[in-house]
Amino acid sequence: MIDIDVRDLPAADRAAVPWKNGGGVTREILCHPEGADMADFGWRVSLAEVAADGPFSAFPGVDRTLTMAEGDGMELTVAGRPTLVDTRYAPRDFPGDAPTDCRLLGAGNVVNFNVMWRRDALAEPPSVAVVHGRLTLAPGRALVVALGVEGARVAGRELGRYDAVLVDGAATPLHATGATAVVTVPTAVTDRSA
Repeated sequence: MIDIDVRDLPAADRAAVPWKNGGGVTREILCHPEGADMADFGWRVSLAEVAADGPFSAFPGVDRTLTMAEGDGMELTVAGRPTLVDTRYAPRDFPGDAPTDCRLLGAGNVVNFNVMWRRDALAEPPSVAVVHGRLTLAPGRALVVALGVEGARVAGRELGRYDAVLVDGAATPLHATGATAVVTVPTAVTDRSA
């Protein structure tokens, strides 16, 4: 018998929390430690819906990986340097404490998959990959999030768009029918001795 712990994180269970600047909403998928607020997380994974042009919130000491999942794209200006984010499912890294402004490229909203972590709180940064097809996840902990409308199947679960599972244990088969994010779940420095 395969030894795998699975935690379901359905999209329907997530509450939309408005941004402070009113430019969109965020839906938290998972964070460490559980229940941490925006000032106390070691790492955090979420979906953010960007509804208007404007600045991104600054997160001192935080790095982030942003992956556009829906919409026409954005132009981000990070620390004065413009960068086009107009390709879906392409992870992009940038410092969360650099001044960042956003300009939407189309008329509709953009949905971004975000992974954020504190530089001084982790033994190593998380890895973020977007996959499609059949593969086997390495033993250990991974967060799997279906980003495409086609969904995914992992650890006996069928995932619809934005559904997620946290898997921990043996190597796990994944069938990503649509674009699917796989995030290695990092170990916090304070947890390394556990």
